[in-house]
Amino acid sequence: MKNIWTVLKKEVKRFFSDKRTAFASIVLPGLLIYFIYSLMGSAIEDLFAPEEGYQPAVYAVNMPDGMEDVFKNMGIDAKYTLITASEADAKKQEISGGEADILLVFPEDFMRKIEEYDPESGLAAPQVEIYFNSAETESQNAYILFESALNAFESSLSNRFDINAGGGIYDLATKEDIAGKMFSMMLPFLIIIFLVSSSMAFAMESVAGEKERGTIGTILITPIKRWELAVGKILGTGCLSLLSALSSFLGIVLSLPKLMGTESSGVEMNVYGAQHYLLILLIMLVSVLIIVAGMMLLSAFAKNMKEANMYTMPFMIICMVIGLSGMLLSGKNLPLGIYFIPLFNSIQAMSAILSFNINGAAIAITIVSDIVYFGVMIWLLTVMFNNEKIMFKKD
Repeated sequence: MKNIWTVLKKEVKRFFSDKRTAFASIVLPGLLIYFIYSLMGSAIEDLFAPEEGYQPAVYAVNMPDGMEDVFKNMGIDAKYTLITASEADAKKQEISGGEADILLVFPEDFMRKIEEYDPESGLAAPQVEIYFNSAETESQNAYILFESALNAFESSLSNRFDINAGGGIYDLATKEDIAGKMFSMMLPFLIIIFLVSSSMAFAMESVAGEKERGTIGTILITPIKRWELAVGKILGTGCLSLLSALSSFLGIVLSLPKLMGTESSGVEMNVYGAQHYLLILLIMLVSVLIIVAGMMLLSAFAKNMKEANMYTMPFMIICMVIGLSGMLLSGKNLPLGIYFIPLFNSIQAMSAILSFNINGAAIAITIVSDIVYFGVMIWLLTVMFNNEKIMFKKD
């Protein structure tokens, strides 16, 4: 036991003697999980909550006098527009297009009918219909508010009417709306994670691995220019990373509809055409170049694989946080200036493509600016390859 205890103390002392490694291995994972999960929770909460002070835009057919006061007493502050039954179909189109929130359709003489209705008669009760668009956050929230209010009002009247019991289609969201909302929030984040995770091992091995094995000197004395070496390493690593990310991307694309329940949720991938997938692939290509080049710079600065992995951890966290912006800003109109921000522009461009809001100018800015950033990173890597203190540092 004495010998075991001696070895144990030696291993623990050796581990904690490197403060950076100890921090990265013990403290950092907990901090990262707390930070990322907290941010995700806030993002999801903000995503499904209407803006503060927002008033639902409500169309109503045959709404009885005093019903607006009933809703107001239940805490609903909305903007009501009374329309005729003949205008209802046009308003449904507006709701489907996201131009209005909900449509309430009451039977004629609603209050008289519910007073005369006998729940014991076995006859169909008067029905209130609520039409909404589940792909629009405001419409979905308005539906929940009014359905809850009407259910409470129904209970106070001993269940003398029904809500959406006619077997009609009350959710006016199209397949494109549902798929666009679902995939524009989830896929950009997953794609960036796939690209980062697949790039990490390849990028670390490409430079830090060469340093650790002592072969970096042999490579640097080969009769090629340093910028050619930098480009070759980045492109080679980028191709491998992209292939790995594509495999993961195809897996999630094929499995996500089944995971969400295609028949029940209406989530389908056939709403996207070849142009959508080609644009996503193009954005993935420029994104992986930025990610690989960034990791290659960190790998070149590190003296071995262990140190390189420690340096890339914050980089990975930054990429994950940027990936969450797809959830936070999905469906929002953003200024073109944000598409000059590397990786953030890729997330927003993919989110826009998947939500059928393709902006040619935004995609062009994303691709061109990322190529420029890639050129700058190649130059920086070339400078590092020319610096012997960086390439051959031992401590």
